Parts: sequence; C-alpha cells; structure tokens
Amino acid sequence: MTFAGAIIAGGRSTRMQGADKLLELIGGRSLIDRIIDRVRPQVDALIINANDRVERFSHTGLPIVADVLTEIGTPLAGLHAALTWARGENHDWLLAVTGDAPFLPVDLAECLIAANSTAAIAASGRHSHYLTGLWRTSLLSEFKSVKSLRVQDWARMVGAVQVEWPTSPYDPFLNINTRQDLAAAQRIAAEFKL
Repeated sequence: MTFAGAIIAGGRSTRMQGADKLLELIGGRSLIDRIIDRVRPQVDALIINANDRVERFSHTGLPIVADVLTEIGTPLAGLHAALTWARGENHDWLLAVTGDAPFLPVDLAECLIAANSTAAIAASGRHSHYLTGLWRTSLLSEFKSVKSLRVQDWARMVGAVQVEWPTSPYDPFLNINTRQDLAAAQRIAAEFKL
C-alpha cells in the first residue's frame, strides 16, 4: 500500500493584498515549506498542484502537476489532477492538503486511514475541510459522474467520512487567507514553538 501526497496550491491569494501567501514567512519559514515539512514524512511521493507561476516552487524540488480539467476552475480540478497523477504512478492512496494550512497534523494520514473508508476528510471546530483528505486512487473513475464543481459535493458523492481534530490549543487546519490570518499563525508559531 503506497501513499502519494499533493499540496493543492492553485489559489490566487486575492485577499493577501498582492502578496503570494505561499511564500509568506511564519516563524522564519515560508508557508509552502512548512506544509511540505508536515506532509512529506507521511507519504511515499509528494507533488504540488499548481497552474501558474510554478517557478515560485522551484526551490522545493517537487514535481508540479497542473489541472487536467481546466474548465472546472475550482479546487476540485486540483484534486482530480492529483488523483490522476497518483493513479498513474500506481499509488493506492492520495493524501491531499490545501496550500494554506501551516500547522497540519503530523499524523494526518494515519488518522484518516484509521477511519477505514475509501475517502476521509479532516474536520475541526465544526468545519469540514473538504480538500484536506485521504482518497483511494480508485475513486478517480467516479469523476465520470461528477455533476458539481464543488469538492464538498464530490466528497459526499463518494461517501467520505469525517475525522474530527480538536481546536485547542490551536486549530491544526487554520487557513491563511488574509493578513489577519497570517498574523494569527505567526503568533501560534511563536507561542508553541512550531
């Protein structure tokens, strides 16, 4: 049983006042590097899903996989591209994560696989994190019947179960979308030495 990992990094950082959030520093390390450090030990192979300005990831040395279903234009296209790549590389599972969560659990894959389902997504603080999940690569065939462009609809369609994480002392799925979110992440990193 092998695990592929994918960082879905297709967002445009529109709420970051012109800055690329993936390159913003938290505790002296960029957001993308933090995510890589959290995910890489949990998988056998790791990629970044992105469609433009891919040179910003060249320092990572990771393969960049672009969307195949470009007409979708939502994160579901990124999940599809990652599943397509993982299946093509003969991986059994895909651990997908968003490109804006610097404190992902270091046991994310382990906890999601323990759900004993073909698909499991993370949840915390009464929020479902639909894009952050573990997906059996055989689910790729289910894309033939996709009728929605939303990841949450896809997750429901394939029967994804939710695995809940505590939000204390901090939410491990905190998303960085604004300058305020970035400041909060910097405080958490300093306080908990992350």
